[in-house]
Amino acid sequence: MLPNKPAPRRNIPRARGRGRHSLSGDAGGCGSKNVQKAFQRQRCARATRSGRGVKMVLMAAVGLRGIAASASSASAGGRRERELPFALAERGTMAVGGHRGMGMNAVGARVGAARERENTLLSLGRAAAHAAVAFVEFDVQVTKDGCPIIFHDDFILTQGNGAVYEKRVTDLLLEEFLSYGPQKGSHKVFKPLLRRTGDGRVLDWKTEEDDSLCTLQEVFEHVSPRLGFNIELKFDDNIMYHRKDLECALQAILQVVFQYARNRPVFFSSFHPDAARMMRELQSLYPVLFLTEGGTSKHHDSRRNSPDDAIRVCLEYDLHGIVSEVRGVLKNPAAVIRAQESNLVLLTYGQLKLHVYLGCTNTQ
Repeated sequence: MLPNKPAPRRNIPRARGRGRHSLSGDAGGCGSKNVQKAFQRQRCARATRSGRGVKMVLMAAVGLRGIAASASSASAGGRRERELPFALAERGTMAVGGHRGMGMNAVGARVGAARERENTLLSLGRAAAHAAVAFVEFDVQVTKDGCPIIFHDDFILTQGNGAVYEKRVTDLLLEEFLSYGPQKGSHKVFKPLLRRTGDGRVLDWKTEEDDSLCTLQEVFEHVSPRLGFNIELKFDDNIMYHRKDLECALQAILQVVFQYARNRPVFFSSFHPDAARMMRELQSLYPVLFLTEGGTSKHHDSRRNSPDDAIRVCLEYDLHGIVSEVRGVLKNPAAVIRAQESNLVLLTYGQLKLHVYLGCTNTQ
């Protein structure tokens, strides 16, 4: 959690909202002017799109080898105007999203459970090939030299000479990060990838089909432009970030998004409430959603411990909605109604299958 004392506001494109808290301190060399110019270009490029009709969207995980989303929508005359991540005009519309592309990899499971390496152009591109898939979710971190890359874990592991080497992803320069796993062109592997399991074991990270690690720019350039992007802003739960560090990372991500998104549907999500708040303050073009475990596990940050806590975060920080672990919604179905009444988008993630229809939940 960040210190409570707000830093001075800067002249940067902002979301329209209460703005009670400011995290927009001086970012030094983070490229704020470039982000502002890119924001203006992107806003102009999208000005010809259809009007911003306000919809209430309820979504839930239902299956495409990892994640999917069933959605129903209804008009919601809320106090805030919102542009939704993708069009869901009628009740009963189904929107399917791919988790890290075609699904997350579970090391130690049977090989068939991890066909493509997650968060790669191969996995994201194959998800795009499914006509029913409306969007993909993937994880973005920023390297030490300021490049947004696609990778889920806080640490990256390899082995050599019988020893295991572990480094924090954000401590790597881009060139070193890309040296892990199969190399572009040759597909040779000089640094084999390992992964730590939930119980602490370190195992070979094997998939049936492998692919190189990639950057956010490459994903925008090589994945079908019709596919929406849910960009998860990844930050380590065990680190207390300074405002400047958070903003530098978010500015780097925004520069790529503004330059390469064009008309692609994009929205941001994050488990880090202060990162979500800052992203909402830094720009008003793309929706920002708050990720929560929904009370399925206890977190030291009380803002992350229930769907109701998440609703309060969204209302206070003027976020567009919530992405909750599906079991949190099943245990607290009334939160669906409260999200609807608050004019918030509600999505779920997790292994369970769930159907949500305007406040009514039924397991399948």
